Amino acid sequence: MSDWETITLHLFGAVLAGGIIGIERSYHARPAGFRTHTLVCLASSLLMLVTLYQWKWLPGVPLDTVRTDPTRMAQGIMTGIGFLGAGVIFREGLSVRGLTTAASIWITAAIGILIGVGFYAPAALATALTLGVLSAFRWIEARLPSHAYAHHSLRFNRDDVMPEAEVREFLKQHGFTIANMSYRITDDGLSFEYKMIIRAISAGNTAKLVDALCQMPKVRTFKISPTGD
Repeated sequence: MSDWETITLHLFGAVLAGGIIGIERSYHARPAGFRTHTLVCLASSLLMLVTLYQWKWLPGVPLDTVRTDPTRMAQGIMTGIGFLGAGVIFREGLSVRGLTTAASIWITAAIGILIGVGFYAPAALATALTLGVLSAFRWIEARLPSHAYAHHSLRFNRDDVMPEAEVREFLKQHGFTIANMSYRITDDGLSFEYKMIIRAISAGNTAKLVDALCQMPKVRTFKISPTGD
């Protein structure tokens, strides 16, 4: 096989591996999806090929004179990908979103490096394991006991505010406890608002709470935003 055929094989392999992981991320509507993961894997493989075929782009220069260390290139790739991963991480109250997507970008870069140096078997195994973690582990995680958190706001007319003790008791009856609470009077001075982070053992309690709030004429508006990874 010629050098150009080998290089082409490496690059198409990187596109395939990155695309497989990216499809899973796109399916779950993550900020970095099919194209992002494909490009990350392709770029990582391409940069590793630069070090492996440096004699191609430095013709006439003895390798003993100029030589790029492949391990340093890999280190630089992973450092750079860290900045890209940071761009998909968001904090919202107690919840931090995007960590799994950032980790998937990072491991996609590592797979691209493996493909770039020709380690196809470890790269294929890593791709399969990554898909297993992203897909199968999601199913396992959903069945593990855990607390469900949500951002919750309640707005009342200022002259008809439900006392805090009643709010706490109401939420308790529907399977929620309050992690913290803040209070606000709207800019127009007509409404009073509770803002809180609530938690429940079962995420299914949220639907029941919504139904109960919809039947309370005293509540002007409410908002429930479940947190997630």
